[in-house]
Formats: sequence, C-alpha cells, structure tokens
Amino acid sequence: MLSIQQLIDDNADTLRLTWKAGQVSANRALPETIDAVAELVGHLNLIHPSRIQIFGIEEINFFNRLSPAQQERSLVGLAEGGVPAIIIAETLDAPQNVMNFCQRSKIPLLSSDANSAHIIDVLRVYLARRYAPKTTVHGVFMDVLGLGVLITGESGLGKSELALELISRGHGLVADDAVEFARTAPTLIEGQCPELLRNLLEVRGLGLLDIRTIFGETSVRRKMSLKLIVHLVRANNEKFERLPIQDQTQDMLGLPIRRVMLQVAAGRNLAVLVEAAVRNTILKLRGIDTLREFMERQSQAILENSRL
Repeated sequence: MLSIQQLIDDNADTLRLTWKAGQVSANRALPETIDAVAELVGHLNLIHPSRIQIFGIEEINFFNRLSPAQQERSLVGLAEGGVPAIIIAETLDAPQNVMNFCQRSKIPLLSSDANSAHIIDVLRVYLARRYAPKTTVHGVFMDVLGLGVLITGESGLGKSELALELISRGHGLVADDAVEFARTAPTLIEGQCPELLRNLLEVRGLGLLDIRTIFGETSVRRKMSLKLIVHLVRANNEKFERLPIQDQTQDMLGLPIRRVMLQVAAGRNLAVLVEAAVRNTILKLRGIDTLREFMERQSQAILENSRL
C-alpha cells in the first residue's frame, strides 16, 4: 500500500512537497493499479477526478474565473470522484475556498516549488516503478558493452566464474545469485540487486568477493535494462541447436527477451562467446541480421547457378 505521506517522503529531494491542508488523511492509500499509471496524476481535470490533481498557474486562473457556485460544484465533484490529493505547483497561493474545502473534506492538499509539468513527470515515473510487475530470478546480471545481460543455467556450470572473467575484462556487475526485475514501462524491464547482496559475487572456492572493493567503482552498476539472456547448458544437452534458424526468446514479465544458449565445455572461452553474442545482439537491434543476409546470399547463389 502506498500512502500520501510515503509519496511525500519518497519524493522529498525532487518535489519538496509540504502540507497545506488535510494532513489528517496522510495515511490515505493511492489506488493499487498498474493498468493506467499515467492516469493517476495530471493537470486539473474535472472529467477524471480520481487522479492526483495538479494546480499550476493556468489551472488556478481557470478556477478563479469560475463563479463561486461553479467552484463549489467542481470541488464537490473532485471529492465525490475520489481525488487522492491536490498539489499546488510553484508555491502558488492556493485559493482559500480550496484550502477550506480540503480541510473540511479531509483531502490532502500539498504544495511544491516545482512547476506542474515537472511534478507530473516525476510522479508518473515514480508511480510506474512503484506499481511495476516484479520478479526475482536466479542468475548473474551483467553490463556487457552497455547491454544488460542475464546469465542463467544450472548450478555448478560456472555462472559466477564467467561473471568474474567478464568483470576482469572491463564489464560491470549488477547482481549475483538473486536479480530483481521490474517492468517499469511497456517495453522496458530493469534489473537490480537486492540491497543485502549489492556489489557481492560468490565464487566457488573463494567465497564472497566484494567486486567494488577489488576492481573499483567502475566494475559495478546499480541497475540495467534487460536486453539479452545467455543460458548456459552442459555439452551433452540434446536440446542445443548448433545453428538456430529463428531467434530464440524467453518470456520475462510478459515481454519476449532475446536468448542465446552456450554449451559449457573444456577449452571454450565463454567470456569471448558472451561478448560476441552481445555484439551480435547489438547489430540485430540496429537491423543487421547476419544469418538472414547469409541465407539471402545463398539463395541468390543457388538461383544464379540454376541459370547456368
């Protein structure tokens, strides 16, 4: 449950919200929904009263132009529509009847020195992350060449050793063992490390390593966007495709994430293979598909040979 007071506390540095009236409702809960986070906050809108209403200079001028009867009807409509809170932007003076109505109706009335557009942007991002679908996945999450890469596979296949090799090659660790993922936008999944495990990597035979202390500040990342899953499999895995024709994907919080499978075998340099997989993924994200181009080249060669 997200209360008005918690929203104030969580955004203290960015919005500096202060109470003007209705503080008795500090524990009022905001709607628990992710379907329309963008609709939970916005400029004054009497048609959709159930959102956090922002009063900027234009909204206050509009409100002041209404007759006293229209103002009262508007405020009653907001209250009956379940308005969670009202925020006055740019430290403007709130109309006295608005303050009186909020105090009487126990509606949180807040003030901020930020402009209305900034308040809306900050709260929409905050609410999207707060209500985002979440999951925790076992694996190692890395920043490889600027791409968020999740390394998965059975225990004992060397995920942490591979991560250590990648870190020694200049890449960054986000999380080891438990990775917290959240879908913060319709096409974006962000991963980060639980606070308890931050900067730590467990390697068999060595125990827990503080990566930030050993390799320096640039060896760790706070969070990354998930773009690629590298799944490690044993060398005798029967499901392994040597040359997959179709791109493989794995569902993560309702989004298809590109996936590659790498066999673990003696003599294979998995760090180099992961880097190659990341570079290939970057090319595909830019619209360059090497396998497709090869197949087109092969088809063209076959067609030309058939004409001879």
